[in-house]
Amino acid sequence: MLVDRTVLPKIGYMYGFTTAKGQRAAVVAHRDGRRDLVLFDHSAPDRTRHTVALTGAEPGTVAQLLGSPVVVDHVEDLTRDLADAQAPRLQAVRIPIPATSPFAGRSLGDLGARTGACVVAVLREDRTVTAPPATFVLRHGDAVVAVGDASALAAVRDLLTRD
Repeated sequence: MLVDRTVLPKIGYMYGFTTAKGQRAAVVAHRDGRRDLVLFDHSAPDRTRHTVALTGAEPGTVAQLLGSPVVVDHVEDLTRDLADAQAPRLQAVRIPIPATSPFAGRSLGDLGARTGACVVAVLREDRTVTAPPATFVLRHGDAVVAVGDASALAAVRDLLTRD
């Protein structure tokens, strides 16, 4: 399961995910340390059905029970000032390379032009490799920063994170 991390200005972060059965849920991590588990209405995925407030050690316990997800960071939308409202919106995401990734140990060139997205940087340990060449070899623990439209970024995410 992939988790999308979205910045909620003045609130904190929302970590959203969708189950295999299409159910949508999220954890809202407030800046003051509070955590809320939010369940969305199945028929209207943007409408909250129920919220569970977690306090103290409860968030950590729930996280351990659920296991470690792959978290994809959404960077603020990159908009294009075009007259055509149908033009695709560019987005930038940060996609971590899990140990199970088929691309751990492979070069960016292997990712190739299959996705339509552009890898603009790779985050490795405490450094950032900007404009990495096609020969750059990915490792578990790296994070790829990619730019593209929603479908191109979904393709990159699928290739980098599938088991």
